[in-house]
Amino acid sequence: MFRYLRYLLLAVLAIVLLTMALANRETVMIKAMPDDLAAFLGVSWQIELPLFLVIFGGIVGGVLIGFVWEWFREHKHRAVASTKAREVSRLERELATMRDASSVPQDDVLALLDTPKAR
Repeated sequence: MFRYLRYLLLAVLAIVLLTMALANRETVMIKAMPDDLAAFLGVSWQIELPLFLVIFGGIVGGVLIGFVWEWFREHKHRAVASTKAREVSRLERELATMRDASSVPQDDVLALLDTPKAR
């Protein structure tokens, strides 16, 4: 059910994007600098592109900037998680060596509690 709903939403999105691209086929001039600054520096970089490519490029660029921004923002959370995972691994190894050292339980109830569970 949800798979078909996802396909339907993707189809609607594709139709909307295709319609927008067909409606904005005119070419526009994209300039890297204003005319006065380009004349002062002697460099005039410009290109003509269809408007829909400019719009889609802006959307893709914004999404990429957002992904990179979030990746940098969440770096501290990933670092803490990595540190905690190493600590848990170290403590599990330490607990395993302690259990091996005292492998003879003195009480049946403690023996039942200390048996490792199947994962």
